[in-house]
Amino acid sequence: MKYGITAATGHFGQVAVKELVGLVGADNVVAIARNLEKAKQLLPDDIEVRQGDYDDKNSLVSAFEGLDKVLFISSQPGGKIPRLEQHTNVVDALKEAKIKFVAYTSFPHADQAKSALASDHTATEKLIVESGIKHSFLRNNWYLENEVGFLNGEDIVYAVGNGKVGWALEREYAEGAVKVLVSGATKDVYEFAGASRSYEDLAKAVSEVYGKEINATNVASDDYKVGLEKAGLGENTIGFILMIQDLIKQGELTEETSDLADVLGHELKALPEAIKEVIGR
Repeated sequence: MKYGITAATGHFGQVAVKELVGLVGADNVVAIARNLEKAKQLLPDDIEVRQGDYDDKNSLVSAFEGLDKVLFISSQPGGKIPRLEQHTNVVDALKEAKIKFVAYTSFPHADQAKSALASDHTATEKLIVESGIKHSFLRNNWYLENEVGFLNGEDIVYAVGNGKVGWALEREYAEGAVKVLVSGATKDVYEFAGASRSYEDLAKAVSEVYGKEINATNVASDDYKVGLEKAGLGENTIGFILMIQDLIKQGELTEETSDLADVLGHELKALPEAIKEVIGR
């Protein structure tokens, strides 16, 4: 069985590659990356690295040649071509290369999510279903690393009301993805997440890490926006942050699932310990 991992130079991809090598051996792993030189610097020396660019379907067809299963890591929006066009290239290449199974990193409850952030993922899931390729959708909740600005020991100000988030470490999501990739029995959909927690819960965990009280204060969205403007952030950045806060407020990241822990075969790292891991890098 030959396995491939796309976007292998990102942090998620690097963790996934190393985890996969540990499970199936380097000879059975192919890392696929847009920049070969960068990949060779970041990835283990003993694995095959192939060039594959989401902007170029033909490069992906070549990269997928001879592979049986592929971990398709979703791209980041804002590239030179739209993300959905990139994802369409990947799915078309998977079909052309006759890949037997694909695991795709998606968005929480992508089949019903209302956030604009979900739209590309919803469409990509549809493309994969229509392709006829056996698949698993890995609907990753939220990386704890996304909150690094709130993990610095200062008071936390947020605008999500009572919204909760299923934080877990990015590496835990990556390790879960690889476990699904190598499994002989998979589900079509995994809602991967940690336990749903509030920003007050996050503040308590940060307090434990720093040994001092960290206050968490919810404010109105307009006031939050003013604070971001005073911090000197640009209009696009502010808009993105407010969109994230709103989707949390709407409950789109609230999750009650044990899928990630079940796949990993153990409990996720406790929140204070996970915070230590993030700030210790």
